[in-house]
Amino acid sequence: MKTNQLFLLTGLVAVTLPACVQKDKKGVLEKPMNILYIMCDDHSYQTISAYDHRFIETPNIDRIANEGVRFTNSFVANSLSGPSRACLLTGKHSHKNGFTDNTKRFDGSQQTFPKLLQQAGYQTAVVGKWHLTSDPTGFDYWNILIGQGDYYNPYFIDNGEKKQIEGYATNITTDLALDWLDNKRDKNKPFCLLLHHKAPHRTWMPDTCDLDLYEDVVYPVPETFYDKYEGRIAASEQEMNIIKDMDLVYDLKMADKENEIHTTTGLEENGRNLYNRMTPAQKAAWDKHYDPIIKKFKEQKLTGKALAEWKYQQYMHDYMRVIHSVDRNVGRVLDYMEKSGLLENTIIVYTSDQGFYMGEHGWFDKRFMYEESFRTPMLVRFPGGVKGDIPEMVQNIETSQLEHPRQPAVIETDHMLQITAKMSVYNGLKGIRRYIYIHHFPFVIVEKMYRTDTVVQRQLPETGDGRIARFIQIINLQTDIQFDTSGILLLQTVEFRQIIVHPIPLHSPCRRKRQWSMR
Repeated sequence: MKTNQLFLLTGLVAVTLPACVQKDKKGVLEKPMNILYIMCDDHSYQTISAYDHRFIETPNIDRIANEGVRFTNSFVANSLSGPSRACLLTGKHSHKNGFTDNTKRFDGSQQTFPKLLQQAGYQTAVVGKWHLTSDPTGFDYWNILIGQGDYYNPYFIDNGEKKQIEGYATNITTDLALDWLDNKRDKNKPFCLLLHHKAPHRTWMPDTCDLDLYEDVVYPVPETFYDKYEGRIAASEQEMNIIKDMDLVYDLKMADKENEIHTTTGLEENGRNLYNRMTPAQKAAWDKHYDPIIKKFKEQKLTGKALAEWKYQQYMHDYMRVIHSVDRNVGRVLDYMEKSGLLENTIIVYTSDQGFYMGEHGWFDKRFMYEESFRTPMLVRFPGGVKGDIPEMVQNIETSQLEHPRQPAVIETDHMLQITAKMSVYNGLKGIRRYIYIHHFPFVIVEKMYRTDTVVQRQLPETGDGRIARFIQIINLQTDIQFDTSGILLLQTVEFRQIIVHPIPLHSPCRRKRQWSMR
């Protein structure tokens, strides 16, 4: 067995063990690559200009793509915050790592990639959002938000010690990361830093300096905004509808001083508490922006379609302002990396823990598995690597998980750069990435999507018009799904009662469905 073994981080960032080194053109060993993994919470690919220019420009995030690669088919294994993070850490699907939804407690004793990196001589750190209930393991340094964290004056746990830090969460998280990079790490060792932002998670509270941004922008209402969900009972029952579920006080900041605006979602008090935790200076800036909006809202007395689209615009403005802050802070980190000489020896990844709805189907969350939910941005800057788009499917679990379902897989390689930057791994694992496996545990739905329509017809039923279904939902799953190395479903390992076939693209309303039984 070769000594250089490769552990794939999220299917694209490769780290050789135990050496994690590159060779130059003369075969001389170079320094190990550092890893900077920047992950936001609920950052939709639609709101990164490297992917989409409709809503906002993100020049600093785009820099990673412009100087590296943009993955155009990147997905998560579970589009909930905690479970997605557990998948990332372990390289295992949720049913294997045990953290299936946000009510669980992550078992930190299991193998994770930070522990493997420590064994290889790396210093590891995580700063910002953790959201796994248990304390981090496998990290030399950790300074994490409590639970979801707060945008203003949040509490952190600094290696076990609880501290409140005055300021705005995105700025603070960046400050902590830069402080560790500059002052606290052992600069004689390679590092892996997980920089995890709370933003742009609900309730999309902008920094005070960004409150007036984009106020003259009118965002296009999605074609499916008034989706009636015909024939889709599950979709119709989701509680993330902008019209009926988005709270005026909690989500849209209508916490009026007169206490005249009241809501029925049960979130009003929480919304007022978010305002009350601010400092006097923060409140003054906040009031200057929102008080006129609240006054005008009361005067207009909006109803029906006018109210729905007002809520959408208000939501979008705040979300974009929060993204602007994220982008600015990404720029701070990139500038530091460049000035400190780290840029050309560090793999930099930008991603999110899942996607998010920007009004598609009338939604604002991620808890329904159309493409906007589980498709995520994934941008990678690899020094010396190729640039451009990577169309292959990747997921935030280890690439060859299906061959080694009980542990993160190990793949042998001689050259980390070749595997990661040139993506030759996909040639070596032909067939593995023909699908993704998604499990939304709160709704007992398993989903499997094929990258192309070039699958063997016996694998899936035809839709009736000669096409092969791209998307299936498996209901009442009793055992784990297993696949062979060519991606063929091993039917004998599966016991389920019903399959609903969706023969049209994920982002489109389902107009046709039928039941199909398997033996």
